[in-house]
Amino acid sequence: MSKTKTTFFCQNCGAQAPKWIGRCPSCGEWNTYVEEVLQKDTGKNRSPIKSDSKAAVPHLISEIEAGKENRINTLNGELNRVLGGGLVTGSLVLLGGEPGIGKSTLILQIALKLQGKKILYVTGEESEQQIKIRAQRIGEASDSCYILAETNTQRIFQIIENMQPQMVVVDSIQTLHTDVIESSAGSISQIRECAAEFQKYAKITNTPVILIGHITKDGSLAGPKLLEHMVDAVIQFEGERNHGYRILRAIKNRFGSTSELGIYEMSGTGLREVINPSEILLSNREKNLSGISIAAMIEGVRPMLIETQALVSSASYGTPIRSSTGFDTRRLNMLLAVLEKRSGFRLGAKDVFLNIAGGIRVDDPAIDLSVVVSVLSSNEDIAIDQNICFAGEIGLSGEVRSVNKLEPRLAEADKLGLEKIFVSKYNLKGIQQKDYSIEIIPVGRVEEVFAKLFG
Repeated sequence: MSKTKTTFFCQNCGAQAPKWIGRCPSCGEWNTYVEEVLQKDTGKNRSPIKSDSKAAVPHLISEIEAGKENRINTLNGELNRVLGGGLVTGSLVLLGGEPGIGKSTLILQIALKLQGKKILYVTGEESEQQIKIRAQRIGEASDSCYILAETNTQRIFQIIENMQPQMVVVDSIQTLHTDVIESSAGSISQIRECAAEFQKYAKITNTPVILIGHITKDGSLAGPKLLEHMVDAVIQFEGERNHGYRILRAIKNRFGSTSELGIYEMSGTGLREVINPSEILLSNREKNLSGISIAAMIEGVRPMLIETQALVSSASYGTPIRSSTGFDTRRLNMLLAVLEKRSGFRLGAKDVFLNIAGGIRVDDPAIDLSVVVSVLSSNEDIAIDQNICFAGEIGLSGEVRSVNKLEPRLAEADKLGLEKIFVSKYNLKGIQQKDYSIEIIPVGRVEEVFAKLFG
């Protein structure tokens, strides 16, 4: 028998050490090393995946034929967009997100919709009856989706070999364990070994595999960083549980762009695709209210119009409160400092609250102008016409800087029937007013915007 070997792994980054150490030299975290038991691969524990790989031979890149990517249409337009056109055969996709965000619901919807394809849904967290209840709630019926409640990879691959599915879903990778390693499920070594077995299976059989993964309290995917390197695509499901909207974005994608994103709305019957997010993210106000403006933003390559809401009031206590939801608080403080130092607006003794409507978090710097206008509107208690939108970045000297991809922003605002858009005067190269029915108003500084809006 092979001798049992123990080693220590960092639960944060997956670094390995022969003995316990207090502080990880790789990631700098304290008290993250845990002892795990390893065992060499014996004959009885060998993986059942059969490989007919041959010795590798180097070839000139000019002699290699570019194979066509065979993609499976998931019948879900938002997921197809994020994956780059569909699920590539033989790919290994990792889907992560907060608990209860809708990961299992999304994948089960896709598995039930793909009629005519034999799909194996492996669940280690729920029973078959729980999956059946969710399927009934979703309202989809399928004669080709099989549910397997199993956590041992050896038995899973034996069933796969007999069944020959066309797609495999694992929910979740943290619940699986292999007999090759004698450590508990969810440990660093088990996650790494189980993912390696499914990677080998996907590449050998050309079968797509979707792994659902947990995340840690800081929002990163649980397990070793090696897990993200092993898979072909890493997709993150984001959103606030108290809001109905979910964002699906690709962190890594070997077969497409990582700048695409999909938007869903959670309902009682599952996740619904949001085809035109701008119409939903703009509230239908009966009358104009102060402190509200519309920003023309870009998420990846997708233009959207979104409301920014600000409230400015006198500070009740000595220190003013600066709070933001969906927007970086440090950037809000910077914009307020620019307004006070460069433009002469006295906001140092006032509370400022900022909210991005719809529960979406925004990182696009082009939303700066809309944030500034909302703050000034609330401070002056003067409403902004709801047919005006803004797209511009604010510099530290108070200038309105140009933004990228202005044309799709203009087209989106034009499509929704807005009448005016404020942009940087440095952004008009190659832009023709005659191409758009919306009026383009160029500005150079914050003071110009204030003068044109509020007189």
